[in-house]
Amino acid sequence: MNKQIDTKHIELQVIQVLKKCYDPEIPVDIYELGLIYKIVVKEDATVKVDMTLTSPACPVAGSLPPEVEEKIKCIPGVTDAKVNVVWDPTWNRDMMSEVAKFKLGFL
Repeated sequence: MNKQIDTKHIELQVIQVLKKCYDPEIPVDIYELGLIYKIVVKEDATVKVDMTLTSPACPVAGSLPPEVEEKIKCIPGVTDAKVNVVWDPTWNRDMMSEVAKFKLGFL
């Protein structure tokens, strides 16, 4: 009998992990910054994340996405993870949560 995967529970765990990942130049996590565009958890417990960066010239462009991917792979129950960096739509500060805007003094 196959064990049913609780995809919603895994998605919530992924969000918690993303809230512990930071762009080193900005003191707000990547989730609240609005850098995460999509999280998909499949029935086989693989996770796909579409994310962007604040700019194509971001100094952590080569290191942050693999770091995020590795942290997601460490979540119990996750069988694999893939992070895709996308540039459309272009990130802007309107994508930030109210929490991020407050922390950065935009509210």
